[in-house]
Amino acid sequence: MAKQKAAKVGIKKESGYLYFVDKDGDISCAKMARGGEKGGKPKKVAKVGLKKQAGFLYFIDKQGDISSAAMVRGGKKKAKKPAKKAVKKPAKKVAKKGKK
Repeated sequence: MAKQKAAKVGIKKESGYLYFVDKDGDISCAKMARGGEKGGKPKKVAKVGLKKQAGFLYFIDKQGDISSAAMVRGGKKKAKKPAKKAVKKPAKKVAKKGKK
């Protein structure tokens, strides 16, 4: 996973907040939910207007800049389960009632 800087912003992160690149290409933050408290609504921190490329993951790195990394697709393949065969149960024998 080779990462590269997409935009140099240099924001200072505050603890207790989640920082992310929103759909407009700007940096937003939202208060993280803790215990019984609910999280907050996202607010814009910096207007960048970054144009996102398909197949890349955008994130805020330790320096407060926007970095991108190619998304890994596929991963580990799941093992196929063997197909179950239908088991036929033997028919129950019913005694015939005879006429007297």
